[in-house]
Amino acid sequence: MFSVLAEFLSWSVIGIPAFIIIITIVVFFHELGHFSVARFFGVAVQVFSVGFGRELFGWTDSLGTRWKVCLFPLGGYVKFAGDANVASKPDEEALRGMDPALRAGMLHFKPLYQRALVVAAGPLANFVLAIVVFAGMFMAMGRPVAVTEPVVGRVVEESAAAEAGIQEGDIIQSVDGREVLTFSEFAELIRTGNGSTVSIQIERDGQLFSVDATPRLEPVDPLGGSETVLRVGIGNATNWEPIGLLQALGIAVDRTWFIVATTLGYVGGILTGQAAPDQLAGPLGIAGVAGQVAQQGLADFFGLIALISVSIGLINLFPIPVLDGGHLLYYGIEAVRGRPLGERAQEVGFRLGLAVVLSLMLLATFNDLVRFDLF
Repeated sequence: MFSVLAEFLSWSVIGIPAFIIIITIVVFFHELGHFSVARFFGVAVQVFSVGFGRELFGWTDSLGTRWKVCLFPLGGYVKFAGDANVASKPDEEALRGMDPALRAGMLHFKPLYQRALVVAAGPLANFVLAIVVFAGMFMAMGRPVAVTEPVVGRVVEESAAAEAGIQEGDIIQSVDGREVLTFSEFAELIRTGNGSTVSIQIERDGQLFSVDATPRLEPVDPLGGSETVLRVGIGNATNWEPIGLLQALGIAVDRTWFIVATTLGYVGGILTGQAAPDQLAGPLGIAGVAGQVAQQGLADFFGLIALISVSIGLINLFPIPVLDGGHLLYYGIEAVRGRPLGERAQEVGFRLGLAVVLSLMLLATFNDLVRFDLF
């Protein structure tokens, strides 16, 4: 138990600050999306908060918005005039008795399309942030182009290849005496084998020698699913090809869409029982990953910012009341009915949505505790 706590404390020194920085950046841009579109449509904004709890410092701008940084930096919110709480639940009583002259600045009295755009702007800002970060990374580093030759570019820790002593830069010559000319040929030989130990001949610094490795069944989709393939735990080498702005933006959009599609596939797998929910991560899990990537370099750190930004933007679009998607769901119902849902129906929806969100947070936290052997 003491060793687990010692390990927890060791990564938390870097992991927690890295997590706070990432969440603050991602949430700030999310709320800035809401704020910017609201201001564009003339909506009065009372508060722009980074974090929750007691205000540490802040200022009030010329239009009356209080910008503040609060004690607990685990999120943030924009509070519009006429909101009952930070989830933008309408304060029905206050709105009913409001002076008609003040209603022009209330979000809840704006046309339906304007309200929908204000709500959707938060997740959209997250997607834009991810695309900009990815594009900047690709312009700075170039585009990864896989090397077709059977050169080892990466060795997974504690894998069969690592245990056999295979290293980055090794050139694979043959598998069980069968010549290998490309990395894909090597992967196919491992994948189509029977899982028994194979003899891999490699070249290192001009010297030839053989090592034995036993392939292992590993999931095709790291986020869940039951399909597995045989692997030894190595990846092929990559070269970095310089690219321009338009190419970088195109690749960034593709990368962002890949994250969205993969996440939706995983969520769909959970709902249909084809994937386990044990891959859901809470603050502890994200902080653990943040600590690791912060030590690996700026590229990995910015990559994690983009990944979390996409994830937060997508999650907020889920049709769950208290999330942005829940508000959009209400607006969709209003568009069909010609009038908003009743106050009681909205209240029930918010309560159910809050229960769902809290349940998911508890599940994610439980998964984190299991990963860290603290439960």
